[in-house]
Amino acid sequence: MDWRAEVLDQFDFYWMNWRPRLDGLTDEEYFWEPVADCWSLRRVDDGWAMDFGYPEPVPPPFTTLAWRLNHIAGHVFALRASNHFGDGSYRMDNHDYPGSAAAALAYLDEQKDLWRNGIGSLDAEGWAKPVGPAEGAYAERAYLTLVLHLNREFFHHGAEVCLLRDLYRASGGRSFA
Repeated sequence: MDWRAEVLDQFDFYWMNWRPRLDGLTDEEYFWEPVADCWSLRRVDDGWAMDFGYPEPVPPPFTTLAWRLNHIAGHVFALRASNHFGDGSYRMDNHDYPGSAAAALAYLDEQKDLWRNGIGSLDAEGWAKPVGPAEGAYAERAYLTLVLHLNREFFHHGAEVCLLRDLYRASGGRSFA
């Protein structure tokens, strides 16, 4: 079994069918808060920061499209591409996130490419080797395990993004707060 080919095929298939659903995203929709007390992006000084809390509140706050897209682009793709195939400089707590839908989609595309190119460069031995200290308690797990986990994260949050787009369209962008 060629696990590398199977996992990359799964990732590519999902991306090719999911990414076109984001075309036409507007800034209004990007920042839409359908319920009260959403986590989103907020203007901070000259940039944008994500609402975030650790430990995460229980129950976790509802998150906007802006939050979810930047979670996928930043926390799923960019963090891992930086840690495993780049210089390791990405930090979740001091990143300037995209303040518009167009910039977010460009950022998403860029970070997806960095992650996809990184994992695509791994040979069979690379997929089996441990991911190392960048993954904390999971340092001894194989790259295959990390990629399967991140595929799951991407698919899960990607489905949420599509659902929010459908809800925005069906509700005419009105809030339910």
